[in-house]
Amino acid sequence: MKPVVVRKIARIEAAFAMKLGKLGTATVHEAIGRRGLMKPYMRPIWPGAAVAGPAVTVLAHPGDNWMLHVAVEQCRKGDVMVVACSADNSDGMFGDVLATTFMARGIVGLVLDAGCRDIRNLAEMKYPVWSRAISAKGTIKATLGSVNIPVVCAGVAVHPGDVIVADDDGVVVVPYGEAKAAVTAGEAREAMETEKKKRLAKGELTLDIDNMREPLQKLGLTYVDDLSEVK
Repeated sequence: MKPVVVRKIARIEAAFAMKLGKLGTATVHEAIGRRGLMKPYMRPIWPGAAVAGPAVTVLAHPGDNWMLHVAVEQCRKGDVMVVACSADNSDGMFGDVLATTFMARGIVGLVLDAGCRDIRNLAEMKYPVWSRAISAKGTIKATLGSVNIPVVCAGVAVHPGDVIVADDDGVVVVPYGEAKAAVTAGEAREAMETEKKKRLAKGELTLDIDNMREPLQKLGLTYVDDLSEVK
């Protein structure tokens, strides 16, 4: 595919993105069938960061952050920029200069399958970034990539407009067409877990709440008082 910038993408309503963000990555990941979780090397550059919003996707090339500058223009308030690279790379593609324009445009966060730098300044700015590495190594602006095309970021396919949910536990991608159903499933799961925690706090065991004893017995788990009883 030749380098291209797609200017129009579908976006989920902000209210649904906010609900997914409130549920968090672990609950959302479970709610959509344990799919969409990026590789665990994608970590927030400062603890406590959390975002949710439609993806504006970028395909960049190793050591070149030119297309991030191009993609800023295509972002709307509430978007999350997702940057994939055409080959593995950990160079510092993003820092406090770009963060300043991201914040001015209302881009709520960045998911970057490459390196990030200016970490102290970004933490002070409270700008949320998830990256595969921290590196002071700079980048150039010489190679064309694309904006708002399907990409693979940290092992997960991301289409423009998919909802990104990111927090301390990682980054989850919710397909655009599944976002509303994910909210319903996620809220149901959260309600179930809330009730379970109430029972656990009273001393009940997950073995009983989740009916684990019978399947454990069927698989041959045996309880003995002493190892001498084991034949």
